[in-house]
Amino acid sequence: MDERANLMNRMKLSIKVLIQSALNLGRCIDSEYPPLQQFFLVMEHCLKHGLKVKKTFMAQNKSFYGPLELVEKLCPESSDLFANIKNLPELKTAIGKGRAWLHLALMQKKLADYLQALIDHKDLLSDFYEQDALMMEEEGAVIVGLLVGLNMIDANLCLKGEDLDSQVGVIDFSFYLKDMQQNDNEKQSDEIVAVLDQKHYVEELNRHLSCTVGDLQAKIDSLEKTNSKLTEELLAAKDRIVSLQEEHNHILQESTLIREKSERSVEVNFQDTKVELDTYKQSRQGLDEMYNEIWKQLKVEKQARLELEKEFELQVGMKTEMEMAMKLMEKDIHEKQDTLVVLRKQLDDVKAINLQMCQKVLDAETALHKKNEIVNSVQAKGDQLTSALKQIEERLQKSEKTREAAEENCNKMKMEHGAKIGSLQQQLEKLNKTCAVLEKDLKSENEKHDTLQDKLHKEKETATSLRNELHQFSLLQKNFDNLHQEKKQLQRLCEEQEQALQEMGQHLSQSKLKMEDIKEVNKALKGHTWLKDDEATECKQCNKEFSISRRKHHCRNCGDIFCNSCSSNELSLPSYPKPVRVCDICHNLLLQRCSSNSS
Repeated sequence: MDERANLMNRMKLSIKVLIQSALNLGRCIDSEYPPLQQFFLVMEHCLKHGLKVKKTFMAQNKSFYGPLELVEKLCPESSDLFANIKNLPELKTAIGKGRAWLHLALMQKKLADYLQALIDHKDLLSDFYEQDALMMEEEGAVIVGLLVGLNMIDANLCLKGEDLDSQVGVIDFSFYLKDMQQNDNEKQSDEIVAVLDQKHYVEELNRHLSCTVGDLQAKIDSLEKTNSKLTEELLAAKDRIVSLQEEHNHILQESTLIREKSERSVEVNFQDTKVELDTYKQSRQGLDEMYNEIWKQLKVEKQARLELEKEFELQVGMKTEMEMAMKLMEKDIHEKQDTLVVLRKQLDDVKAINLQMCQKVLDAETALHKKNEIVNSVQAKGDQLTSALKQIEERLQKSEKTREAAEENCNKMKMEHGAKIGSLQQQLEKLNKTCAVLEKDLKSENEKHDTLQDKLHKEKETATSLRNELHQFSLLQKNFDNLHQEKKQLQRLCEEQEQALQEMGQHLSQSKLKMEDIKEVNKALKGHTWLKDDEATECKQCNKEFSISRRKHHCRNCGDIFCNSCSSNELSLPSYPKPVRVCDICHNLLLQRCSSNSS
C-alpha cells in the first residue's frame, strides 16, 4: 500500500511539473527535456509494479511490454504504433520496446486512451499483474485520468540513434522541491497559462483548418485533371464514332453491290428455267402427238377387226383351220396383253417420274421464292398430262373391252369361219412391227427423261449457289447489325461521360460550399475557450460532482468539461483528422448543421 501511494504521489508530481514546464516553453518539448525523462522513469516504475515473474528456459523475465502488447488487439488504430516499433532495428529487448511504446503513444496523444482500454479489460491484465498491483487497483484509473492532461503537450521525440535497451535512469526529486518553492507564484502564472492554452488551442484549430483547405484544393486540382482527361476521351470517342460511321457507309455500299449481283444472277437463272420449261413443253407436245398416232392406229385396228368379222361370217365352213388359227391368235393376243402390261408399267413409271419432277420443282420453289408462278404453271401442265394419261388409260380399257368382245365374236366365229388365216397372220406381223416402233418411241422418251433429270440437277446446283449467296448476304446483315450495336454502345458511353462531367461539376460546387462551411466553423470556433480542470468541480450538463469514478472529459468542440455519460458521443471535426469526444449539446448542434447543409 505504501509503495502504491508513493508511486501515485510521484506520478502526480511528475505530470504536474511536466505540464507546467511545457506551458512555460510553449507546449513543445523534445526527448532531451529532463522533466519528460523523469516522467518516463516514473511511468515505467508504475507499469512494473506488481508484475508477475515469467520463468523461461534461460532466465526469469519481468518486462512491462507484455501487457502493452494487448493494446494492439483492443485498439486496432494502434497497429501503426507497433509497426513503427518493429521497424526500429536497434530495439532488441522487451524493455526497450516498452520504452519506445511510451514515447510513441505520448507523441500520438493517445497514452491515456490506450491505458484506459487495458484497465477496462482487467481479466486480460490478471495474466500479467498480481491482484494488488497498481494497474489492477483504482490508482490505475486515477493515473489514466491524470494522463489525459498530457494531450495538450506536443512532444517531438526522435527514437533513432537512442539506446533504449540499456538506459538506467534515477528519479531526481530536485524538480519536485523546486515546484514547492514555486507554489506562491502559481496564482500569478495561472492566468498566463490559461491565455496560452486558448492561444495554442486556436492555433491548432487554424493549423487543422489550413490542412483541410489544402486537401480540398488538392482534390479540386485532381478533379480538374480528371475533367480534362474526360474531355480528351470524349474527343477520341467522337473521332471513333465518325470513323465507324464511314465504315458503316462503306459496308452499305458493298451490300448494295452484292444485292445487285445477286438480283442479276437470279434473273439469269429465271431465264434459264424459262428456256428449260419451254423445252419441257415441246417434249410434252411430242408425247401428245405420239399418243394421238397410237390412238389412230387403234382405230385402224378396230376397222380391221370389223372387216375380219365380216370375213368370219362369210367363211363358216373352214372351222378346223380357223380353230388352229384362233389358237395362234390367242397366243399372239396373250403376247400383246403382256406387251400392254409392260406399256402400262412404263406409263406408271412415267407418271412416277412426273410426280418426282413436280416434287423437285416444288422444292426449288421453296428454296427460291421468286419461282412460285413458274412452278404453279408446271404443276398445272403436269395435271393436264396426268388427265391425258387417264384418258389414254380409259381408251385402253375401252380397247380391251372391244378386244374381249372381239374374242367372244372370235369364239362364235370358230364355229362359223375358218378361212383367211394367212391374211390375219400378215396383219399380226404388221401389229408386231407397230409394237417395235412403239418400243423405240418409248426408248427415245426415256432418253429425253434422262436429259430432263440432268437439267433438274443443274437447276439444283444453281439453287444451292443462290442459297450460298443469300447466306453471305445474311452474314453481311449480321455484321451490319453488330456495327449498329457498337455505335449505340459508343453513344451510351458518350452520354455516361457527359453525366460524369455533370456530376463532377456538382461535386466541385459541393466542395466550394464545404469550404464556406469550414470558414464559418473556424469563425465560430475562435470564440470558444478551453476550460481548465481546476475550474470545473461538476458536470456542466448534469451538474454531478466529479470523483475518482466520475472523471472529467473535455468537449473538443466547445472546450467545456463534462462527465463520461454526457460526453460519450464522437464526431469528426474540421480541426481533428479522426472522430473525437463531443458533448451531447454540441453533438445535436453539429448534426442539425450537417442535415441542413445536406438538404
